[in-house]
Amino acid sequence: MLEQGTISIHTENIFPIIKKSLYSDHQIFLRELISNAVDAIQKLKMVSRAGEYSGDIGEPEILIAIDKNNKTLSVTDNGIGMTADEVKKYINQVAFSSAEEFIHKYKSTSEQPIIGHFGLGFYSSFMVAQQVEIDTLSYKEGAQAVHWTCDGSPEFTLEDSPRTTRGTTITLHLMEEELDYLESARIKNLVKTYCDFMPVPIKLDGEVLNRQKAPWRESPSSLSKEDYLEFYRYLYPFQEEPLLWVHLNTDYPFIINGILYFPKLKPDVDVTKGHIKLFCNQVFVSDHCEEIIPQFLLPMRGVIDSTDIPLNVSRSALQTDRTVRKIGDYIAKKVGDRLKELYRENREQYISAWKDLGTFVKFGVMNDEKFKKQVEDILIFRSTAKLAEQATSETPAVQVQSEEGDAWQDVTSTTSPTSPPQAGGTEGGSYTTLKEYLERNKERHQNRVFYCTDEAAQATYVELHKKQGLEVLFMDSFIDTHFINFLEREYQDVKFTRVDSDLDQTLLDKDQAGEIVDPKTNKTRSETIKELFEKALNKPRLNIRTEALKSDDPQGTPPAMVLLPEILRRLREMNALMQQQLAEFPEDHILLVNTTHPLIQNLTTLSQSSIIQGEGESPTGQLVNMICQHIYDLALMTQKGFDAEGMKAFVERSNEVLTKLTEQAAK
Repeated sequence: MLEQGTISIHTENIFPIIKKSLYSDHQIFLRELISNAVDAIQKLKMVSRAGEYSGDIGEPEILIAIDKNNKTLSVTDNGIGMTADEVKKYINQVAFSSAEEFIHKYKSTSEQPIIGHFGLGFYSSFMVAQQVEIDTLSYKEGAQAVHWTCDGSPEFTLEDSPRTTRGTTITLHLMEEELDYLESARIKNLVKTYCDFMPVPIKLDGEVLNRQKAPWRESPSSLSKEDYLEFYRYLYPFQEEPLLWVHLNTDYPFIINGILYFPKLKPDVDVTKGHIKLFCNQVFVSDHCEEIIPQFLLPMRGVIDSTDIPLNVSRSALQTDRTVRKIGDYIAKKVGDRLKELYRENREQYISAWKDLGTFVKFGVMNDEKFKKQVEDILIFRSTAKLAEQATSETPAVQVQSEEGDAWQDVTSTTSPTSPPQAGGTEGGSYTTLKEYLERNKERHQNRVFYCTDEAAQATYVELHKKQGLEVLFMDSFIDTHFINFLEREYQDVKFTRVDSDLDQTLLDKDQAGEIVDPKTNKTRSETIKELFEKALNKPRLNIRTEALKSDDPQGTPPAMVLLPEILRRLREMNALMQQQLAEFPEDHILLVNTTHPLIQNLTTLSQSSIIQGEGESPTGQLVNMICQHIYDLALMTQKGFDAEGMKAFVERSNEVLTKLTEQAAK
């Protein structure tokens, strides 16, 4: 026996902490042991390049072996190995990181970075093992192999070993409650999760378990479009292909590599949770980057790999770390640069992807002032205006930072330079910026924006505006309710009006509204119709207005419309949001009755022919009242103003109206 002694612990009483709670997840031990094995192999390459080792380094590999009979799991590398003195220094002194010292000495010859930076990784094995053995032989000429043993207490033994092959074997005698690590499927899963992109083959029973190639560390010029797509499919199987992606690659003022993808968003995506995988030197660390990635980019997917992100600190410390904040700003800037470039060079693709991209961009604009200034001129909205048509492109493009500096270049070019882009058409309408909209309409309605939030429900209102030459913007994504408020703060002299909140004077025919109907009462048609609906509906809180809608085809206009005043509607929506409940349809709203519609005119004529019989009302009068209610119900329906009882009453009333009409027709 060479020596027997006590492990030097730098932090008082650290061993119980290591054994029970070094990491919250015990399975991390395998990641740490394999990381150390990769480090040992990289160190051998570095000393060989430095001329300090002339032997054959062979094909690097890491072997995992399972022995169910002896309840052991071992990890073997053919790397640099250790001498007895190095074991004493690097193993017996807990929390002394050999990687830090080695990097300092050989950094000029390093191509592949050293993974270990913590010094406690090896001791994570004691979370699952009751005893750990190290059998190692150094690369140094004439070195004696040594065998180190520790049972999870500060006591260790160090003795000579008969080992003849360079490298290190770590053998874990597993605790009874940790024997699931003797299952091959369990080990394969852990290697795939944590070590899939490590640059050394990891083998179990002769089978290579890891991919080894990390695309984000490849030169962007060496990757094809299919390489990027294949990597995305591997990371996120069974997902639709991404819209586009950004390849990050910089080493100043911090080191960061990565590939970030813009996915197609689905309603069930939680935009508050990160979907980007965090790596450190190709070792998987976490699925959560909420403290690193700007909040508005959390729905993005892909990989970020950086050695400058501190991994051994709390989440709250990460949020305030200066380097982490700079990395977040850098990522946001590069995403903004990519979007601007796509807008300039391939606007049809930008428009095609906007339904999904717009969520990222609008969220970022509302939450990041720097990002807002970057992209404020490329915010686009679908419009009813007939603008210049361009075909859309479905081909994703990639933008990467060149290694020479901060310039950006296309790797997968999908278009050639063209004339300056204009608002292009895509399925569902043309697109425009807000500035273009205001400039185009300044003579018709200066500093006023008409918008729609539900294309189906508000189709009637949109059509009215279109027929009178009023341009409507579609703001119908889930984020637009908040984004409209943001735009109003940015454009304080601009009024935003939803198409169903009120009708612009351009839509009304004031000459028709004043026509005299009854010389005896001197009532206008409008006054007569208003009284008719007030009597039939009997809703004191309902404001009934009569207007003549301007149209060349009165039959093509709605007989009545429900209007929700802008301010009252927003207050209702805000209150519902604060109370975390659905907004109820307000009792205070406007029923605008279109006096030029043939149905309303026929209804007026029909009401004048009704005869009161005794204390009751004639069948014709009853039918008039029911038709008034039916017209109101149809107007409510476009606003989704029915609850369950309202819908039931509408169906019953519809059947009754049709019955009475068919009875009269049959006479």
